[in-house]
Amino acid sequence: MESETAKATLTMTSLRKESKLRTMGAMFRKDWQLYSLLILPIIYLIIFKYGPMIGNIIAFRRFVPGGSIFGETWVGLRYFQMFIQDPTFWKVFSNTLMLGGLALLFTFPVPIIFALLLNEVKSKRFKKFVQTASYLPHFLSIVIVAGMILQLTSVNGSINSLVSFFTGESIPFMQKAEWFRTIYITSEIWQGMGWGAILYLAALTTIDDSLYEAARIDGANRWKQTIHVTIPGILPTIVTLLILNMGNFLAVGFEKILLLYNPLIYETSDVISTYLYRVGMGTGNFSYATAIGLFESVIGLILVFSVNAISRRLTQRSLW
Repeated sequence: MESETAKATLTMTSLRKESKLRTMGAMFRKDWQLYSLLILPIIYLIIFKYGPMIGNIIAFRRFVPGGSIFGETWVGLRYFQMFIQDPTFWKVFSNTLMLGGLALLFTFPVPIIFALLLNEVKSKRFKKFVQTASYLPHFLSIVIVAGMILQLTSVNGSINSLVSFFTGESIPFMQKAEWFRTIYITSEIWQGMGWGAILYLAALTTIDDSLYEAARIDGANRWKQTIHVTIPGILPTIVTLLILNMGNFLAVGFEKILLLYNPLIYETSDVISTYLYRVGMGTGNFSYATAIGLFESVIGLILVFSVNAISRRLTQRSLW
């Protein structure tokens, strides 16, 4: 009896798989033109994202410039032990956690708040003007942004002109380690606020107007409508972007920090990516740098899976 039940279960499972494959095949034949658009992105991912992963093997092998790209001799976990015992690494790791946490705390909710505020603007002309003005910083080159920051925060810059007017003294912002995090997070908010709000504004347009009408009938003011209708309506988008952002939690903006920092402010500005650049490109210790980069990637992967699992349990929403 049990064997017959097992056979029946296997038969049903195989039938479901065949039915699913037939359905997928029919979908592909029907919309093959749309699926063909995925060819170039897939090729790009294979060449520039998945292909380079092969190079992670040198985290376990001693790489010698001019030798094999896969390293010369097997050293096992030697390079991992090196950075675990390196106090400099743990300093840059703590800086990365601090900057990543501050970025998540401030730069992630600001676009949401900005989108909610724009959604309340009644004048279409003013709304379009604000949107356009807020999008522009995103399209500026990192080099230009870094130059603007250095110019504004210089001893003779615009910010110090105001500071000296009220206090009589100038502050060398980019020579004091305690100011770097404030400057960096502020610039990230300014540069990404408008662009980050696009997805939330798109999500706001999908909310059914009848929900707002029902809320008004029940006596809800604009604030309560936002809390009970608007935010739940864009919550799936918020959760999805939060999970995706967690994957880049440790990948704090390398280019901007590299252009802004200097040895005087390494104490708070040096992060894993800049440390890797100095170790890999500066000293030629590519195996050591690869081991640190692999460690960073594994931490990011763990964070993504963890946040996805927490979101699934708390909100019943997740990426998978």
